[in-house]
Amino acid sequence: MKLEIKQSILMEHLNYVIKGISSKNIIPVLNCIKFELTNEGLYLMSTDNDIAIKTFITKEKIEKIEMLGTILVSGRYIYEIIRKLPGEVIKIEEVLDNKIDIKTANSNFNLNCNEASEFPILDLQDSENPIIMNQAIFKTIIRQTAFASSQQESRPALTGINFSINGNTLEASATDSYRVSKKKVELKEESKIPVNIIIPTRNLNELIKLLEEDDENIELHIFSNKIIFKFNSIIMMSRLINGDFPDLSKLIPDTYYLEVTVNLNTFYKALDRASLLTNESDKNIVTFRTDEDIAQISSNIPEIGHVEETVDIEKNNENEIEISFSSKYMMDAVRTLECENIKIMFNGELKPIIIKNLDDDNLIELIVPIRTY
Repeated sequence: MKLEIKQSILMEHLNYVIKGISSKNIIPVLNCIKFELTNEGLYLMSTDNDIAIKTFITKEKIEKIEMLGTILVSGRYIYEIIRKLPGEVIKIEEVLDNKIDIKTANSNFNLNCNEASEFPILDLQDSENPIIMNQAIFKTIIRQTAFASSQQESRPALTGINFSINGNTLEASATDSYRVSKKKVELKEESKIPVNIIIPTRNLNELIKLLEEDDENIELHIFSNKIIFKFNSIIMMSRLINGDFPDLSKLIPDTYYLEVTVNLNTFYKALDRASLLTNESDKNIVTFRTDEDIAQISSNIPEIGHVEETVDIEKNNENEIEISFSSKYMMDAVRTLECENIKIMFNGELKPIIIKNLDDDNLIELIVPIRTY
């Protein structure tokens, strides 16, 4: 393999595939990036067996192709080398004894390569009926739900986001059993088959780093044990999580004891200040108490002090509520709503709290209150 390419172009694509490498991997080839130079252009590939990423640089973006070929080189080393080279044309050449030379006008690196034949075969073929949606919308779905998924590997199904598609309705849900985030989106086209899958949240968080905030589409190719995302010049594959995701629909009631409307920004800042006198070890507990058109948010650490914040509210009836919850969980939920005013709904001091955008039911946040006695 022998080519010349601009540093900026190669670096752009290395930034994609480096996300498919895990520093924890003890299998050498899974720490490598595969370069495959063909008559059409240069393919870069990486995988840690949990995700796989493939990207393509067309021949028009390559300065010179002198010899086709395939190499497998340490991902971290070539990434750092290319990143620190000046923004000029780089010459990459495979030489004898399974090595490559990386040269610019003033630099010359020589790297050992692994056997390219040892790299896993990646099956990245299309499905018959892909789901197609806007990249920015898909990115928003993940951003508004991922925070609620669990970090505990003991319950694998909760470490992912559940995607359910029926007709042209996509519903994404995440929970760690203490909170729930559920987002609903209408698709432009109906899915020909119902979908119910769990995608690891860690993998989705890596995916959204690659997505654009524009009108370009992303294709979702769903299989029994994996999902393939196609967008721009990138293909990313993720495994799916086996298991049953809990039925969260039963947690959302139809009627409420009390509904409170409050300005999102005012409420968030009050929570933020009240949380200064909470302990993470005690789940960052604050107490929310209504008194006519005022709500008090308070917290204390006995050995440190006490804080009390007040915010203006509107209630839908004369009922009052006193309830305690995690300020961190509430702030995480409120932050996703992206609106001026929010509605907080209660059914008693021990029942789940529901938080919604005042004008949009497509995103629902739920947190479980904390008993303080």
